[in-house]
Amino acid sequence: MKKILLFAFLFAAFSPLWGGIFPKPEMDFEFVYLTEQIPAIVPDGSEQIQCEDSQCIESAPLGNYGLQRLYCSEKDCFSVAYRHTPYQKLIIEFADGVKRESNVFASPAKLHNAVTVTVRDNDLWATPSAAPHKPNGLMRADAWISLLLILLTEALAAFAYLTYTDKSYRIIYYVLAANLITMPLTWYILGNLVQETALLWLFCLVFEALFVWLFNRRHLSLRNAAALSIATNVTSYSIGTIVSFLIAPYLF
Repeated sequence: MKKILLFAFLFAAFSPLWGGIFPKPEMDFEFVYLTEQIPAIVPDGSEQIQCEDSQCIESAPLGNYGLQRLYCSEKDCFSVAYRHTPYQKLIIEFADGVKRESNVFASPAKLHNAVTVTVRDNDLWATPSAAPHKPNGLMRADAWISLLLILLTEALAAFAYLTYTDKSYRIIYYVLAANLITMPLTWYILGNLVQETALLWLFCLVFEALFVWLFNRRHLSLRNAAALSIATNVTSYSIGTIVSFLIAPYLF
């Protein structure tokens, strides 16, 4: 059991954990206009550039890869990435015919971030906001899909584990209850405090094991609760990663 737990922790600590079931690094861009008029944003002509250095000598577009891309409407933009490089730059096309380029700015250190973008006549000035970003969480399609994927895959994994170990199936209810707690915690609160998705995975793994064990101590040892949590979380991570990546183009 100790070897299994050690493997799970090492897996979470050293893997990129870019699965769609956890919140990913995001930037919410708030536009402030210093122009005479407020031109609309042209989404198809706008892009976010990832830079490896402060001069943006080594750079590449954020691009479209699963959920990773810059999402723009006529009024605002936000981006989702599986990993941020140290620096970023925006190139936004506006309906007034001007494609404005921003300064190179440092990537914020949390998963959820707000960036103020001042629109000037010929360029942009982007400044990461010190105020905590309030993600719209469960109002978003990817959060709802993540919740459904987690509940479905972890219920099936728990059913298989409980069948194999000949334990009561009522434990599945506590597995689902634990996920209904960890889901909003990771998307609403912890995403504003941490920068590594791996830490969220570890939090869910430990919390769910302790939660299930505390409510089922007569029927389930702590060791079995830990093994159950590993089985359910690895299953939801693996399957959730594949499914969320496939359906990503249809979520926004």
